Amino acid sequence: MATLISCGPGFVAKTLGLLSSRSLARCTCVCAAVRGISFSTSSGGPPKRPLTGYLRYAVQQRPAVAKQYPDVRIVEITKKIAQEWRLLSPEQKKPYQEAALAAREVYKEEMTKFKEQLSPAQAAALKEEKRQKMARRRAIRKKRELTMLGKPKRPRSAFNIFMSEHFQEATGESMQAKMKNLLEDWSKLHTSQKEVYMQLAEDDKIRYKNEMKSWEEHMVEMGREDLIRNRKKKTKPKKSVKAKGNKTKIKVVSESEGTEMPASSPGTGKSASRAKKAEE
Repeated sequence: MATLISCGPGFVAKTLGLLSSRSLARCTCVCAAVRGISFSTSSGGPPKRPLTGYLRYAVQQRPAVAKQYPDVRIVEITKKIAQEWRLLSPEQKKPYQEAALAAREVYKEEMTKFKEQLSPAQAAALKEEKRQKMARRRAIRKKRELTMLGKPKRPRSAFNIFMSEHFQEATGESMQAKMKNLLEDWSKLHTSQKEVYMQLAEDDKIRYKNEMKSWEEHMVEMGREDLIRNRKKKTKPKKSVKAKGNKTKIKVVSESEGTEMPASSPGTGKSASRAKKAEE
């Protein structure tokens, strides 16, 4: 079945930007390990997750909407389909939702059979892949939420400012080639030329600091202290040590010498006799 949305290079770049180099390398290693495992099934891998009711409707309506709006981008077509879906009545949505539920039951059965024939190594690799997918989804949702809340953009480095100014005129067929050539041009710049961009980067840091301060104050007013950086954790009160049994430490003052010496509660015979001798 054809995919609903074809992701462009910009979307892929933004998505990969959410991951650090370490997590991206770890993801690459796990994906390579999963690809190296041979699954003994007819499909060659785990069963595909079924489409939801909305996605079934969207796949069905996409050709007609694209034909109706030939000059509109795929993103705008998807928005139009989403608006049409929201306007549908529950009865109109019911066939798509019922088909999605039936497909989900079949998916559960196939997934159970698939997991039963996995070795421990294959099951661990599949579990790790699923964990990383969930982590990427959480990161994307988190970034989308922060964008909607108006979180200021992080400050740019001197090289990033230089690259954004000269990217269009840079030589190279691909994005990687252009970035490589820009990096070489940056390394050849004189120190005095770099100082201009370094000063712009320092100004951008001040901008970011001031905007973040205002934004965090606004988040506190909204009750979103969880988004504040370096939030102080509440220190838990230390639990008092319980005395074992009925023994408690007391101080016995000697009348003759005026010194203090430890003793136990009157309930213990040895401690009581020592206290009595000390008093004599």
